[in-house]
Amino acid sequence: MGRSQDKLEKMQLRQSYRNVWQSDLMSTVTADTPYCCFSCLCGPCVSYLLRKRALYNDMSRYTCCGGYMPCSGRCGESKCPQFCLATEVFLCFGNSVASTRFMLQDEFNIHTTQCDNCIIGFMFCLNQIACIFSLVACIVGSDELSEASQLLSCLADMVYCTVCACMQTQHKIEMDKRDGVLGSQPMSVPPAQQMSRVDQLTPPYAGYPPATGYPQPYYPQPGHGYPPAPGYPPPGHGYPPAPGYPPPGHGYPPAPGYPPPGHGYPPAPDYPSK
Repeated sequence: MGRSQDKLEKMQLRQSYRNVWQSDLMSTVTADTPYCCFSCLCGPCVSYLLRKRALYNDMSRYTCCGGYMPCSGRCGESKCPQFCLATEVFLCFGNSVASTRFMLQDEFNIHTTQCDNCIIGFMFCLNQIACIFSLVACIVGSDELSEASQLLSCLADMVYCTVCACMQTQHKIEMDKRDGVLGSQPMSVPPAQQMSRVDQLTPPYAGYPPATGYPQPYYPQPGHGYPPAPGYPPPGHGYPPAPGYPPPGHGYPPAPGYPPPGHGYPPAPDYPSK
C-alpha cells in the first residue's frame, strides 16, 4: 500500500513540472517522419539507442527500467549493463519506453499535455478491451465473437505500435534539443545522482533557462526609507553621489533682517478709548 501511494505521489508531482515537450505526440510524425517510421518498424532497437543516449552514453548510470520498477537494481546491471538493457527493451518493451520517458521528464521538469495523456490513455484502454474480448470469446466459444476479438486485438496492436513510435520520436526530439542538434548550445552532463529527481518537493529548473518577461526584483535605493540591499548596486555601477545643493557660489544670499532698518512700518496710532 505504501509503495503504491509513493508511486501515485510521484506521478502527481510530474504534473506540476513547468516545461513541455518540444513536440507533442500529434506533431511528431511531421516533425521527424523518418525517425518515426524507424521507431515503428524497429521499436526495441530505438528504445535501446534512446535509453543509452538519455544516459549520455554512460552505461555505468544504467539501472533496469530506470529505477522505477521493483526489479531495478537487482538484475546485475553493474556487471553487464548492455546485456541487461537489451533484455529489457526486448522482453519489457513498454516499460523501457515509459522508463526513458520518466527519466527525461524528471531531468528537465517536463509535464505531459492533456492531449498526450488522452492518446496514451486511449491506447491502454483499447488494449484492455481487446484482452477482455479475447477472454470472453474463449469462454463463450462463438466464432463471430472470436473474429471480432481478433480484429480488436489487431487494432489495439496497431495503435500501440503507433503511439510508442510517436513517443520515442518525441523523446528523440527532446534529446536533440538537449544535445544542441536543434541549433542551441548543448547542455552539460548532470551528475549521476541528478538523473532522477522525482523525490524533490519543488522541482528546480534543469536544462532550460527560466522564462523571461517577468518583472525583475526591485532593489530600493538608499535614502528611500529602506536599508540598502547587500551587494547592490554592484561596484562601479552605483549612482554618483549627489553634489551639495546649491553648489558653492550659487547659493542664495542670506536673508537680511526683515524689515530692514529704516523700512519698518510706522507705529500704529493710539485709538481713543471708549
